[in-house]
Amino acid sequence: MSPRRVTLADVAKIAGVSPTTASLVLSGRGRELRISHDVEQRVIKAADELQYRPNIVSVGLRTGTTRTIGFVSDTVATSRLAGDMIKGALEAARERGVMLFIGETEGESELERNLLQAMHDRQVDGIILASMFTRTIKVPKGMTAAPAVLLNALPRQPSPLPSVVPDEIEAGRTAARVLLDAGHRDGIHLIGAGPGTRNIPTGSVAAVERLLGIREELGAAGVKPAGARVCPDWLPEYGLDATRALLETERPRALICFNDRIALGAYQALDDFGLKVPADVSVVSFDDHPIAAWMRPKLTTVALPHYELGRAAVDVLFAEMGRDDEDPGREGEVRRIPMPVRLRESVAPPA
Repeated sequence: MSPRRVTLADVAKIAGVSPTTASLVLSGRGRELRISHDVEQRVIKAADELQYRPNIVSVGLRTGTTRTIGFVSDTVATSRLAGDMIKGALEAARERGVMLFIGETEGESELERNLLQAMHDRQVDGIILASMFTRTIKVPKGMTAAPAVLLNALPRQPSPLPSVVPDEIEAGRTAARVLLDAGHRDGIHLIGAGPGTRNIPTGSVAAVERLLGIREELGAAGVKPAGARVCPDWLPEYGLDATRALLETERPRALICFNDRIALGAYQALDDFGLKVPADVSVVSFDDHPIAAWMRPKLTTVALPHYELGRAAVDVLFAEMGRDDEDPGREGEVRRIPMPVRLRESVAPPA
């Protein structure tokens, strides 16, 4: 037989007070209602000795909250890299005494609709809707029925929902600045996107914003990219093909690869042509995928702050839960999380 759950009445009996007094003390209202310090200590001691846990259901009925939030994602939970977003959100929720319910849609709209409805049915206090990579999304119907935040996603149409995304524009500036600080002014080529803002893989917010930041930083220094190669997908094989095609016609001094997997392919192409990193060609990239530290020489890259994104999403969600603004025309804020640079071994002054 399961042990009987300790009740508030049990705590009150041991402390020698009424259940109402015990409830007020354990809810943190004892001082407010001038309950003596001695009584407070007796109640707290009794609760500790009995290992009393409040009944969350009854607390929820009384306060109108369930101390739970929902985390619905496409493939974040099963992604080794983006899974740190969940870790950040879990820790931020735990610090607030809140439980996180996690569901994954695998990119299926019907499953997403059912998961969101299940979260609402369980009366979660708020919902985080997350994407593995930064993209624009159509906000699902009913998302605004309760406090919610978009994580690693931006609304395709105007929406009151706030978004938490990596600061990709500043990341682009950072990558360009790494090369400029090393003395590079000529022969800087882009691998993955560019040179114009229309020359990007379909639907990639990161490509647009990284390119914008790169062009701004180089332009401020009076430098133009020497060329660019678009990759239809940001995978090593496309980085390999794009860099090979470049090397057949030109000899770059530096490459800005739009992610670490592209850079892996670029490394292979450079090696095929007998060029060394960074002695002959400097390389800088984005994401800080685990492969960046495994490559030789180790890759300098601008890191995606997945853990910080998850924590920030919980912060923003709690701000939404405390908001009184019911303006239906309000557009949600966009909070951009800094992307730190990981300086390693792949950048050197031009030969």
